[in-house]
Amino acid sequence: MKKKTRGQIWVETVIYTLIALVMIGLVLSFVKPKIDEMQDRAIIEQSITIMENIDTIILELDEGGLGNKRLVELGLRKGVLKIDSENDKIVFEMDSKDMYSQPGEDISYGTLVVHTEKIGNSNKVTLTRTYNNTYNITFNSIDELKIIPKAPTPYNVFFSNKGGTPTIIDVELN
Repeated sequence: MKKKTRGQIWVETVIYTLIALVMIGLVLSFVKPKIDEMQDRAIIEQSITIMENIDTIILELDEGGLGNKRLVELGLRKGVLKIDSENDKIVFEMDSKDMYSQPGEDISYGTLVVHTEKIGNSNKVTLTRTYNNTYNITFNSIDELKIIPKAPTPYNVFFSNKGGTPTIIDVELN
């Protein structure tokens, strides 16, 4: 009789452990996507702040005159930053679990335009700052598209005023 009771205790222990693991798995399956959404939203809001800081630096460079130069430490944990000097734009793009704005609609956020596009189960969020007719953005003194990918360490990005009309703002990556 004693052996039967001892075996029953082990079976109950295993069953209770399995039930606990299943419950933890169910909770994680619902909570993890929400955590991912919240993390993506935080990264998008940080990126908006970075884009606004870049815009402020460009304005300061223009006011400071020819030869003025500023360093920006740019940390990209997710997404890419595009210096589109052919179209005088700075664009941040990121695949996100969070739907930051209504899909397909452009929303003005200060000087930025925020656009969300639904792609399958995720969203592509694009932050765009256009400098048409205000500044001529160049990358290493050339009108080209430069894509700066995510990286574990921050980039050192230099913005400098090269003069001209409209003012040439040159971007260099170190």
